[in-house]
Amino acid sequence: MELFSFVQDIQPLSTFRGNVTGFIKQVQSTHRPLVITNHGRSAAVLLDVVKYEEIMERLELLQDIHLAECQLADGTGINHDEALERVLAVIQS
Repeated sequence: MELFSFVQDIQPLSTFRGNVTGFIKQVQSTHRPLVITNHGRSAAVLLDVVKYEEIMERLELLQDIHLAECQLADGTGINHDEALERVLAVIQS
């Protein structure tokens, strides 16, 4: 699958307005984002809902990892082994 097509995946707002349904179908079938431009500059991105959800899940995971790293660095977090030990203790009780 192609990651991005400059010809298909960048469209001016005027063209987008004239074929909204077609562009939504394109994004759903290709799973590639559509960049919408206005006056020659990027203005918006249209994403397939499944891709959007994947991106949000990855972002949440990265935020959780960053938070855990910060907590470990400042001494307020617990390391993996200790966390695993606590979880197993709860599950086994």
